Amino acid sequence: VCLCFRDVPSVDILVWSELPTGAGLGSSAAYAVCVAAALLTACGAISCPLKEGESTARWTEEELTLINSWAFQGERVIHGNPSGVDNAVGTWGGALRYQSGKITPLKRVPTLRILLTNTKVPRSTKVLVAGVKEKILKFPAIMNPVLDSIDAISQECQSVLEAMPANPSPEYYPVLEELFDINQHHLNVIGVGHPSLDRLCRVTASHGLHSKLTGAGGGGCGITLLRPDTSPLAVEAAKRDLCACGFECWETNIGAPGVTLHHSSSLNAEVLHALSES
Repeated sequence: VCLCFRDVPSVDILVWSELPTGAGLGSSAAYAVCVAAALLTACGAISCPLKEGESTARWTEEELTLINSWAFQGERVIHGNPSGVDNAVGTWGGALRYQSGKITPLKRVPTLRILLTNTKVPRSTKVLVAGVKEKILKFPAIMNPVLDSIDAISQECQSVLEAMPANPSPEYYPVLEELFDINQHHLNVIGVGHPSLDRLCRVTASHGLHSKLTGAGGGGCGITLLRPDTSPLAVEAAKRDLCACGFECWETNIGAPGVTLHHSSSLNAEVLHALSES
């Protein structure tokens, strides 16, 4: 791709991240998206959207598309043959549906509270994918219906998520919890589970919470759904027990906005300190 803009100024790029690398959380895509946005802004390929008095701002749809295309090239350098879904969700935020190479943003999804847990068990996506393919070739009549069921779970989950903003009723959460449980069992069947993830699910279940793996599986990370009325004591107890397993936990949200330009005054003290120390 050749872009002709004014000369790119000499720049220093300082990167700081709370995301653990190699854990299936899309840290490389987050990096690629941020660097693409920064460099495109610096060279004048996209505008600087931050106006006087604003603490944060986002780029236009057209500019986000350009950021995403360059971030995807960065992901190709890092991974070789990525799906493009990680850089897409990093660019646009919210939630996306990925099927057969096609990425579709979901309309009006709620922000969901989750507990994100890193088992710290390393895994290779390439090896896990090869193992799933081998199982499908060996037992097609068994494995293909399981994959069809996983697809049906995704569609059901999408329907629930898109219905929630218009009617934020607590009745949706038990449905999502059941879908989490079914999906996790299916992922074990296709061979991407791990004893560390089974332990994570057992620990959170003992506190009335529901979990599933995220990313490639085989270790890495799991997510635990937190209802709006989940007791803070239950969350703290679950975190304490997970940390006792040697895992690392964060409370966070799904459905946040994508790449955003921040004024330095809007950054919290921890971030400012980390950047000044780098």
